[in-house]
Amino acid sequence: MTSLATSIGGRTFENCMMNAAGIRCQNKKDLDALVASSAGAYVTKSATPQKRAGNPSPRMHTLNKGSINSMGLPNNGLDYYLDYVIDDQHKRPKATNFLSVAGTSLADNLAMLHQIQESEFNGFVELNLSCPNVPGKPQVGYDFDRVNDVLDQVFQFYTKPLGVKLPPYFDLVHFDQIAAILNQYHLTFVNTINSIGNALVVDPRSEQVVIRPKGGFGGIGGASVKPTALANVRGLALRLKPAIAIVGTGGILNGVDVFEHILCGASMVQIGTQFGYEGTKLFDRLSQELKDIMNQKGYTNIEQFRGKLKTFDD
Repeated sequence: MTSLATSIGGRTFENCMMNAAGIRCQNKKDLDALVASSAGAYVTKSATPQKRAGNPSPRMHTLNKGSINSMGLPNNGLDYYLDYVIDDQHKRPKATNFLSVAGTSLADNLAMLHQIQESEFNGFVELNLSCPNVPGKPQVGYDFDRVNDVLDQVFQFYTKPLGVKLPPYFDLVHFDQIAAILNQYHLTFVNTINSIGNALVVDPRSEQVVIRPKGGFGGIGGASVKPTALANVRGLALRLKPAIAIVGTGGILNGVDVFEHILCGASMVQIGTQFGYEGTKLFDRLSQELKDIMNQKGYTNIEQFRGKLKTFDD
């Protein structure tokens, strides 16, 4: 029997695949659909303290097997999502899900985490340090001193399972530097990567950018980001202490992509762009495709190949 089950922070998930915080997870209808799907868990839309409309349209544009967007964190506010996950926790006490938070300031994040700490929610929180699409707000994940300061203040009071969502890094020394910081803290997981921020797509016919916010600059997702995502999964898996699990995100279109993320060291994967295009049926397709690959290779569970990427020096 081929199992896609995985474990993070002592919690077991029957399927190693889930959605990424972004599209199709903003309201109760979206989240109910994820609960009813074959995904191993769900993550909510990244919450800010209050409801937020996000950036003006057009703020997303379809590319060949991908997209560019500058959504600007549209969401229904923390109370909405916290109420949902607590209600779901009552209905399904054995399930673990992810609540994403993305304040536009340290004060916002600390206030939201205090609220979650004081609530009865016992699932995973994903602290987004990597949103590239809020005008005038830098990505915290690129300021290593600031990441250290954020985590230092968070872990002075926060005791529940916590992970961070990181931006993509492009230099090996950056893997060393961020891992040295993350290894100081009692993190449950890291999610890598968020979209590749501040790309530009031009329509040559109209001689115009394709999205409105930030003069056309936005985050790239989809197939083209997979090599960068795999590099970040692998780079961090080699450097983080074993207690910190990796959630791999970026460029997943098929079962081979899931297999590669796990081979590089991911315990779980999140799918954003392609999930937006296909909806919850995506998880059925990817699950079967991954099982087919595992059967062909003689694997019965993902731990048999997780993190066992070969190099020419092996």
